[in-house]
Amino acid sequence: MKNFALTGLAGYIAPRHLKAIRDTGNRLVAAVDPHDSVGIIDSYFPDAAFFTEIERFDRHISKLRRRDSDENVDYMSICTPNHLHDAHIRLALRVGANAVCEKPLVLNPWNLDLLQDIEEESECSINTILQLRVHPALLELRDQIRSQDDTRHSVRLTYITSRGKWYYYSWKGDTAKSGGIATNIGIHFFDLLMWLFGDIEKKEVHISEEERMSGFLALENADVEWYLSLEEEDLPEQTPEGQTTYRSITVDGDEIEFSGGFDDLHTKVYEKTLEGDGFGIEDARPSIELVHNLRNAKVVSPGESFHPFTKGYSLSESVV
Repeated sequence: MKNFALTGLAGYIAPRHLKAIRDTGNRLVAAVDPHDSVGIIDSYFPDAAFFTEIERFDRHISKLRRRDSDENVDYMSICTPNHLHDAHIRLALRVGANAVCEKPLVLNPWNLDLLQDIEEESECSINTILQLRVHPALLELRDQIRSQDDTRHSVRLTYITSRGKWYYYSWKGDTAKSGGIATNIGIHFFDLLMWLFGDIEKKEVHISEEERMSGFLALENADVEWYLSLEEEDLPEQTPEGQTTYRSITVDGDEIEFSGGFDDLHTKVYEKTLEGDGFGIEDARPSIELVHNLRNAKVVSPGESFHPFTKGYSLSESVV
């Protein structure tokens, strides 16, 4: 049994990590969050120590290590806002724990090099959660694509997840903290597309706004038209009433169906990580580099390949 600590206990994604820790037969010994609405922990690890100050959490973890306690932390799960991931990964390694960090590992690609140096100097590892890579339907699709040799595919990614006003007042609405829409909601899918179809050969940004982005990617084996939005008005007419999210990835006109099977994906990633086969810095690097480049790219007029939702937009309507 391994001991875990967790940062960001009150956040949206923390319950998936709590479940993964429990379901892999391990335990949580300490957690931290500046907010104290963390009753969810009673369903998993009611005896875990809890702190609202990162400094006291740091001191507690360090004490456990120095006392050679049976609660000495082996892994630290990081579920905090994006801009804190780098610092909390460093904290994990400093106290002798392996890091298991939500996406993105960092906001800027050059920070990966510094983390890599620290990882090499330590006896611990830095791991991230790339759960779509363990989805059974997507693994099957990847095998199918690889069997088609030089076939070039036409791909369309549409992800619309409407958000209320709260979003823009939270850290998620602050590009300096979240990395913006391409990072905060798009990085999962950009990682998936490169994992399926290869490295980037060309990229264009056609819309770049706080609430929506779109563009074109030429990958090794695919041409990709993509569109991301937080706006309810962008939901297609056929979206069922009351549904606030629309997600679609088509390959050569055929929809990739992977709506189900999400419940245990974090647990599967934890299993791989505990076996020493987790996703590390180099796995995360391509998507982090891509989203950084996209949010800093100049908006250009669409060429022959563009997402149909982009139609009607002009350069003047997009903010770089």
